[in-house]
Amino acid sequence: MATVHLRIGDLVWGKLGRYPPWPGKIVSPPKDLKKPRGKKCFFVKFFGTEDHAWIKVEQLKPYHPHKEEMIKINKGKRFQQAVDAVEEFLKKGKGKDQGSRSNSDDKKSTESKGRKAPAKPMKIIEEDDEDPFKGGSSDKPASSMEPISKRLKIVEEDTGSTSIQAADSTALNGSITPTDKRIGFLGLGLMGSGVVSNLLKMGHVVTVWNRTAEKCDLFIQEGARLGRTPAEVVSMCEITFSCVSDPKAARDLVLGPSGVLQGIRPGKCYVEMSTIDPETVAELSQVITSRGGRFLEAPVSGSQQLSNEGMLVILAAGERSVYEDCSSCFQAMGKTSFFLGEVGNAARMMLILNMVQGSYMATIAEGLTLAQATGQSQQTFLDILCQGQMASSFVDQKCQNILQGNFKPDYYLKHIQKDLRLAISMGDSVNHPTPMAAAANEVYKRAKALDQSDNDMSAVYRAYIH
Repeated sequence: MATVHLRIGDLVWGKLGRYPPWPGKIVSPPKDLKKPRGKKCFFVKFFGTEDHAWIKVEQLKPYHPHKEEMIKINKGKRFQQAVDAVEEFLKKGKGKDQGSRSNSDDKKSTESKGRKAPAKPMKIIEEDDEDPFKGGSSDKPASSMEPISKRLKIVEEDTGSTSIQAADSTALNGSITPTDKRIGFLGLGLMGSGVVSNLLKMGHVVTVWNRTAEKCDLFIQEGARLGRTPAEVVSMCEITFSCVSDPKAARDLVLGPSGVLQGIRPGKCYVEMSTIDPETVAELSQVITSRGGRFLEAPVSGSQQLSNEGMLVILAAGERSVYEDCSSCFQAMGKTSFFLGEVGNAARMMLILNMVQGSYMATIAEGLTLAQATGQSQQTFLDILCQGQMASSFVDQKCQNILQGNFKPDYYLKHIQKDLRLAISMGDSVNHPTPMAAAANEVYKRAKALDQSDNDMSAVYRAYIH
């Protein structure tokens, strides 16, 4: 397996989430931005976008040796603009050294300039290996309760350890062929904004609407079209997604003045991505299909960060053909998707997942505050927790934010409390006890009373200290 040396200033192809490989430049990170723990990575600024991120070394390739390869598999307008931006950068002479340097010259150039190469060579997966940049195909159809064409790719490191990367059909070729159907999207909140951004980046034609119209401006600049009302968006598009805050908002969007129902015609697809109760989903499905429309529910599991990165988990239920028509859209917005059968099943599963997550967050906050109350170091508690069986990026991120007093919303506290309430109600409907969720719900209600509704769910911590 070939290795190359990378350093600040090098042009590279970087793979971020489920985006196709994108041209970028290795730069110095901001002083206040810490490198992710336990990962070999570089900080990359991507051309043609405002995006920048820490990228693991196995997700990077030198720009010039792989330029033709990447151009062949990526055809989108924004991708071409990014490549043009690189070429303009090189023309100005800022990238001359990178443009003329080959892999074999890299070490020589580094030594001649007196720069130190990394103490340990960092391995970049080359094109003769199976890697995140190269494709494969899977003809195996997705079955109910199963991720779309999910597979595992195993990459051997020089150390002999094994890195396992899960990939579904969203990224097998490192790119996505967008559907030729016109896409509508209603609701540009924390989750919807990331979804729309990824749809546009992957080359979809998207028309947007939001109750607060100003939120549409950024996406119009990125190439989206503007719909004046939900009805107009649906009438203009073959597939329309919606992602709003709660059952009332979802119902009003469909049934209200100039609502979705007024734009539904036979064959139009409506995809409800909001986390709502199964009864509301069933009602919306009935009214959409009564007009000849096609319906799918597809709530998403994740956060604002995962939405921005195109790493959501999509739970779908309803008309299977709509699920298949939405394939490229789901590939753009998520790392995997599940088809769960009849309408209502996705809503039920999503509420169960969020019930567990919300209860877990409340328990973590309880542990942190108990540690403080008994004279124990909260940071030590977190360090120990992250070395044990409960270690996860969720625990690490939420606890670090709590200790830093950072409650910027990644998933609104008011929304996780809503999900707990709906899950408890669902348990009541089948006479199933939910005592843990009920206890957690009371803590979140206390946090809401302390004016934490619009903060992140981790702000439930404040319910224990007031």
